Amino acid sequence: MPQQFNESAFRQQLAAAQRRAEQEFRRAVDRYNREAEQHNRQVIADYNRRVDAHNRQVLADYNRRVDASNRAAERHNQQVVNDINRQLRNAGTRPTVHYTLEERQLTDRVQEAISVQDAREYDVFLSYARIDGSEMAQKLRANLDGLGVHVWFDAVVIRPGKSQALQMDQGLRRARAGVVLLTPAYLAGRFWTERELGALLHKPTLIPVLHGVTFKDVAEYSGILPDLAGFTTERDSVSDIAKKIAASVLSPEPSP
Repeated sequence: MPQQFNESAFRQQLAAAQRRAEQEFRRAVDRYNREAEQHNRQVIADYNRRVDAHNRQVLADYNRRVDASNRAAERHNQQVVNDINRQLRNAGTRPTVHYTLEERQLTDRVQEAISVQDAREYDVFLSYARIDGSEMAQKLRANLDGLGVHVWFDAVVIRPGKSQALQMDQGLRRARAGVVLLTPAYLAGRFWTERELGALLHKPTLIPVLHGVTFKDVAEYSGILPDLAGFTTERDSVSDIAKKIAASVLSPEPSP
């Protein structure tokens, strides 16, 4: 007799086959997701490496150009001063030295450049965005000043009526370390803050202080800054941050 069809057994076999197919499908999907995630991580890592390398090269090129421009300006100013002194010496006992309009204008520019020279040395240059960082920068500067840290702070040091760019360049050169107060406006990218940060990245010590932003925000702005040990006002008070900065910048340099 032909074997009788067992519908119940058939349904069980069919259900088992469906379960096996679903399990195999889920395993295949999981395997694909893992491979895709690994690939994406590799792509992101490669991209970040290229971006970091590009940023470092751009900053290095920019600072080389700034240094070359500053050296050329200093040589030019010195030459102008030497020429003026030579003219004064050659004038002998004549009561008056007459200058052309162009010579008077050049003399005025030289005198202005000389008048903003700042021979003081600073422990730190405090960089911030005035739009949303002025109040916190004032508090941080006051706390650092109370701890004996000599801070280059534009609201105190910049002399009105003189070249702001020239005074800022002098402060950047004369500060041993940098402190950047990172706020939303700072991370938005502005000419002055980017210019300051480009110079401060070449200091032996650069301390980020986050205010109103996260380390994730900073990582999206720069691939270099997240590698630097820093502080956030979300976790530490301004006075505690100032004490830690002071301990870092005022401690004696280790012997070689």
